[in-house]
Amino acid sequence: MSTDERPAAGRGPRGPYATGQARRQAIVDEALAVFSRTGFNGGSLREIAKRVGMTPAGLLHHFAGKEELFAEVLHQRDEKVREAAGDPAEHTLVEQARRVVAHNQTSRGLTSLYAIVSAEAVDPEHPSHADFAARYRDRAAEAEEILRRGQRDGEVRDDIDPASAARLISAVMDGIQLQWLLDESVDMVSLFEEFVGRYLHPADPLSRAPSAAAPTAPPEPGTTTGRSPAVPPTA
Repeated sequence: MSTDERPAAGRGPRGPYATGQARRQAIVDEALAVFSRTGFNGGSLREIAKRVGMTPAGLLHHFAGKEELFAEVLHQRDEKVREAAGDPAEHTLVEQARRVVAHNQTSRGLTSLYAIVSAEAVDPEHPSHADFAARYRDRAAEAEEILRRGQRDGEVRDDIDPASAARLISAVMDGIQLQWLLDESVDMVSLFEEFVGRYLHPADPLSRAPSAAAPTAPPEPGTTTGRSPAVPPTA
């Protein structure tokens, strides 16, 4: 490796490696644009390669095929969602969920990709069928445990079934996202907070009664008081 190709202190890689990584990322970016519009089945390597100024054969020097490229697009999408959620040590889970919803509302391409591909993936032959089935199972299992802890701590209504509520949280988020993709006047953040506030909070008003020493106005719909019920980040 020549001196010019070695990474300098405090700087990223240079030379052919950096060029290859930049070209690979450009392919992923264009693949996102194509897949978020047409889904996996409708997206073609030929169109993606053309958008990057390459031939399909040249694109295959960077990715073994359409499935590998698609997997990298989904991987980067998941990383962005995790970054949006923030550090669990610094944000409550309900705040993480709100941050993810807000992120999705500013990331139409990524949100569209998830909506289209999750629908396509109901086909058992789809390359992401098993992955999406596992995503929903894992997310529901995580949410169920969090909801049970919330019930024990008095933060979540005790008259809901955690297993059903866990699935309902995903269904509500997916439904809100679909409506927003069809009509951007839909405010995903406020709708999700409305759902959380009205569905998960304890039904007993005494559990959220204001202090007699410091009376306060009733909370606005969708806002929280005291410790918020725990809700897992949605994607």
